[in-house]
Amino acid sequence: MKVGFIGLGVMGSAMASNLVAAGHHVTVWNRSEAAVQKLESLGAKAARTPDRAAQGEVLHSMLANDQAVREVFLDGGVLDAMDPGTTHVNHATISVALARQLAEEHARRGLGYVAAPVFGRPDVAAAGKLHMLVAGSASLIEKARPLLEAMAARLWPMGASPERANVVKLAGNFMIVSAIESLAEASVLARAHGVEAADFIEMMTGTLFAAPVYQIYGKAIAEQRFTPPGFELSLGLKDVMLAQDAARAERVPMPLAGVLRESLLEALADGAEGMDLAALALVSARRANLDRRA
Repeated sequence: MKVGFIGLGVMGSAMASNLVAAGHHVTVWNRSEAAVQKLESLGAKAARTPDRAAQGEVLHSMLANDQAVREVFLDGGVLDAMDPGTTHVNHATISVALARQLAEEHARRGLGYVAAPVFGRPDVAAAGKLHMLVAGSASLIEKARPLLEAMAARLWPMGASPERANVVKLAGNFMIVSAIESLAEASVLARAHGVEAADFIEMMTGTLFAAPVYQIYGKAIAEQRFTPPGFELSLGLKDVMLAQDAARAERVPMPLAGVLRESLLEALADGAEGMDLAALALVSARRANLDRRA
């Protein structure tokens, strides 16, 4: 199938690579040339402008946030450059409000729109084992299914309204950040009483909390390994705040989200820009003045 891919960050590059490996004719665009060159070496075709990547049957995008999506698709005119009948599959984690606007803008131009945000870190994306939420017209999802299945271990249908996939993604990321915050605080409590964080985390993630999110981030906390990021702390903050926005729109109280936002802001204020979400452990240790105790 002839497809385009816009947004070649760590996740986007891995996902586009799997489309190339599956035998699809992929045209890619990204702001930085290095990522484009890597995909070219694998067999993708480079587009000089984003609208030139939007010439196939299906266009995928994996951009960082609402601002980037707006700049490329709305302000940058990519939607206007797409041929009627083309389907856009948006993998970005964006606000519910923007998801609704995009669905409207695509429909107004006779374009298909599917929201397909993903769960999984870069290594999972590279292996083509993502868990992918999909929402939109059933016929459009079927059209894109061979492409989606080349990147995902499983597709999780969330209904006909695209924003449903986005709200589930935000709710899920809220749970991920909550799990990491609890790991950070609990491991610091154990350390304060003389128990090594690694011993505490190994026991908990091998018994009561034997789930990937606890095991992956717990290992990073135990090893004090916060770079390179698999899920960047600043993106975690963005997602928690988007979850709060979605909650306010429907009058859903989320008191824990406020606690998480403050912890994430504190981490960034103290220099954790570019670090993994596991760096929340640094905030907990600093609050306890743990590393200065005799």
